[in-house]
Amino acid sequence: MIGRSPVFMRNGSFRPENLGPNALAMIGNLCFTMFVVGVLIFTIIAATYQPEDPLFHPSTKITTFLTSTSNATFQSDTTVVKTGEDFMALNQTAFAEFINLTDVDNAVPEIAVSSNKENNLECEGKTDEPVDCTEPELFHLLMKSAIENFKDIHFYKFGKPVKGNDDKSCHMAWRFRPNEGKTAAFYKDYRSFVISRSENCTLSVVRIGDYHSGGNARKKRRNQRGFEKKQPRAEKQTIVLPEVGETVNDSLPVVESEGSFSRGKYLVYAGGGDRCKSMNHYLWSFMCALGEAQYLNRTLVMDLSICLSKIYTSSGQDEEGKDFRFYFDFEHLKESASVLDQIQFWTDWKKWHQRDGLSLNLVEDFRVTPMKLADVQDTLIMRKFGNVEPDNYWYRVCEGETESVVQRPWHLIWKSRRLLEIASAIASRMNWDYDSVHVERGEKSRNKELWPHLDEDTSPEALISSLQDKLEDGRNLYISTNEPDTSFFDPLKDKYSIHFLEEYSDLWNETSEWYQDTMKLSNGVSVEFDGYMKVSVDTEVFLRGKKQIETFNDLTKDCKDGVNTCTASS
Repeated sequence: MIGRSPVFMRNGSFRPENLGPNALAMIGNLCFTMFVVGVLIFTIIAATYQPEDPLFHPSTKITTFLTSTSNATFQSDTTVVKTGEDFMALNQTAFAEFINLTDVDNAVPEIAVSSNKENNLECEGKTDEPVDCTEPELFHLLMKSAIENFKDIHFYKFGKPVKGNDDKSCHMAWRFRPNEGKTAAFYKDYRSFVISRSENCTLSVVRIGDYHSGGNARKKRRNQRGFEKKQPRAEKQTIVLPEVGETVNDSLPVVESEGSFSRGKYLVYAGGGDRCKSMNHYLWSFMCALGEAQYLNRTLVMDLSICLSKIYTSSGQDEEGKDFRFYFDFEHLKESASVLDQIQFWTDWKKWHQRDGLSLNLVEDFRVTPMKLADVQDTLIMRKFGNVEPDNYWYRVCEGETESVVQRPWHLIWKSRRLLEIASAIASRMNWDYDSVHVERGEKSRNKELWPHLDEDTSPEALISSLQDKLEDGRNLYISTNEPDTSFFDPLKDKYSIHFLEEYSDLWNETSEWYQDTMKLSNGVSVEFDGYMKVSVDTEVFLRGKKQIETFNDLTKDCKDGVNTCTASS
């Protein structure tokens, strides 16, 4: 046997004492080979795999900006987007002290009081004469009357009274915040006061009109200055608080002269797959473009025409031609950033680009970062996006290394003040003294597998039981809900004065100020108060309630996103 196997004899590795080390070496080589193969497979998958749209599976950072902290919205795809004013701290209004009755009493000029006593005899037979709205005494009377009648708001400033619609009325405006205000914003109201004069010259307020009844006291807007280039890099950002109730001036900025246009630097995003997506998606992409424009110190050429996703429309179809200004505060945007409407821009570009030698730099790959474009001197940088989703989404520009360099300027985007004005009008009709409850039902209440208790927990009987320890009987109760038949909640009427969004439809019907304003923006075409607007207003009214009762935090133990998805925040 030995003679027939000389090779085995010469190969010392098969000696008994070497079997252990050889086995370990073979196992090590096998593990290393498997590791190399695994890395190779992972590399191939990473290079070829195209993930789903990350916006619909948002990271913590995206969720922080785009998801409302309230459950007042009905579906994840129709959540009202958080905008700049939502991130302002309440203490930003702490610098302004509110006015109380003591302040008003101390401000009354003694000479005016004594003069009134001396002239009592002169009032005989003159009680029907017109009231003088400029009298200091009357100013004091109107302020005191307002503070006494509206106990659920803090007054921060009163405007001087002006003549009303007749000789017996005065109009006066004031700046205020609700006592229980949860947003860093100021509101404006202006009311009509009907004045009575007694035979001894004593003036008294006999009636105060409804919300915004004193239109003569409304602040007149100054003409907006023409378009001018801002310098966002060098300027220090200052915090401006929203003021709801003033006239909105969201006219389009224009270039004052040919010279100023030709000296400007511009950025435009063209094409892409962002149209007709959810409002969350739209804003996430738009804010990327705005952030890059600010980083490059360029004017953003923006398309004010939005395609509204079918998830918000009554037709169930995507609808083109919606105006950016229907949903967002364009006045604040144009005053805070350098933006220009694309229709105006391309009109001016055609006029002057050849004569003045204006140049264009075309970028067709989103992987070309803003940092690589920082030194480009061309008049216009155009990012052109293709047809393949998701690589044609605008927000892809801000991913990767760009995310830590280009910041989305969320403080520049506020909700439409026209929509906030509707929410404020609804709150005012309840005297800013109401509680709110969100009752989510719809498809979730019918899906027993994911939400086994929701239907029962949101029944009228269950609601009465849940709310009795949370709300006082007789309170104004605003119900934010996706239940189409509001009579479902009739049993609650025995305990509360209940209100729903649709009962205030006069605030957006054909006779409303909102309707007339949006008609002007749409060149005379009537504007539907669409699903996104309704959810936006509904959410804002809910958030203004003194107490806010949530569906998934307070009414049911079911999880917002289905069984076993509950987190500490939901």
